Amino acid sequence: MSVKAAFIVPHPPLIIPEIGLGSEEKVRKTIEAYEKAAGQIADIAPDTIIISSPHATMYYDYFHISPGEKAIGDFSMFNAPNVKFSEEYDFELVKEIEGLCAREDFPAGTDYERNPSLDHGTAVPLYFIRKAYKGGKIIRIGLSSLSYKAHLRLGEIIREATDNLGRKTVFVASGDLSHKLRDYGPYGFCEEGVEYDKKLMDVCSRATLKELLDFDEKFCQKAAECGHRSFVIMAGALDGYSVKSEVYSHEDITGVGYGICSFYPTGDAPEDEAEEESDDAYVRLAKKTIEAYINGEKEIELPSDLPEEMLNRKAGTFVSIHKYGRLRGCIGTILPTAACIGEEIIQNAVSAATKDPRFSPIKKSELSALEISVDVLGEIEDIPSKDFLDVKRYGVIVTNGIRRGLLLPDLEGVDDVDCQIEIAKGKAGIESHEAVKLQRFEVIRHH
Repeated sequence: MSVKAAFIVPHPPLIIPEIGLGSEEKVRKTIEAYEKAAGQIADIAPDTIIISSPHATMYYDYFHISPGEKAIGDFSMFNAPNVKFSEEYDFELVKEIEGLCAREDFPAGTDYERNPSLDHGTAVPLYFIRKAYKGGKIIRIGLSSLSYKAHLRLGEIIREATDNLGRKTVFVASGDLSHKLRDYGPYGFCEEGVEYDKKLMDVCSRATLKELLDFDEKFCQKAAECGHRSFVIMAGALDGYSVKSEVYSHEDITGVGYGICSFYPTGDAPEDEAEEESDDAYVRLAKKTIEAYINGEKEIELPSDLPEEMLNRKAGTFVSIHKYGRLRGCIGTILPTAACIGEEIIQNAVSAATKDPRFSPIKKSELSALEISVDVLGEIEDIPSKDFLDVKRYGVIVTNGIRRGLLLPDLEGVDDVDCQIEIAKGKAGIESHEAVKLQRFEVIRHH
């Protein structure tokens, strides 16, 4: 058990006396909680302090781990240049994390650094920690726009790396809560902000950290939080342990939520039951087909115990594969081409995994990270205009001569009919100005 403890902490620059110049006193409870957390880190005397920060280098689809042997920083941008930091990175542990990521093609590493200076999401926690504890190296990790599941997986990889090297480690998840808790706050007030802080602190108090994955991303965006993904990485670093938590403080005096909590592993968690297999027969068939094919079984037989509809009805189907929240393959048929829905799913699952021209074929090492959904298409209807479309309810088919493009309904990022039609045109190689025949269809989505 190399991860000895983890902490959720905020990073408001005003909490630093040299910056706040007295105004920091209005969040005195947060300061005292920070000092308590720093004292506990000193008692642990970790070899390495891992800090995840929303203000470190961040990319859309890649987790950046700061490279090199050392880093410096100060609070010049907050008019306190005399508050300086010089930190040593745990180069060996970074390399171990990178190696584990490379082994499973996980999108994290030390490439593409933009700014080597310590960001304030890292420096504010260090300000308090270094007052209590001068030892230990650090690792600084940025977030990404990938799914919560991807952030959890990064934390699990970090835990594995620390165990491999026997590194006594503390994880510090830097992040403020909602920025919409008061009318006078930086982004005003909204109910989602209050609800987010309440839910987050409840999860922390019960140490049910896997529940962080259940927070709706749109809800989190409305709440204007900045630390959720940071907290999810921490949850991954503690996954597999029984955890005792303590809430030290929660304040919203400035209109921003500042929460400080500790999490101490108390031993291995009871063995989880094997991950539950999907109870949806459509998804289960697609998943087993992909796994069998990638593992070398080229002839996939149709199981006989499928629901009657899958054995006796024909329909077009689409199989969509996502990895860590990003599309990894999607192939389907508008009209049925096989004897039944079950066979349609089998052929489209293989094609989605190996023949989508936008992606390389899926590898064995990726199988455990895949999320699969199956869409069964309903009747296709001719419609006279886009007024008969609804992006949430209907998929669209656009046709111009022999060129034909399809887009499924209710897709992330497709929020209006014009966008839906343009994407479908693009898939068919139809120019924006070209006229098209429109058709619509409904789907039953299985996931």
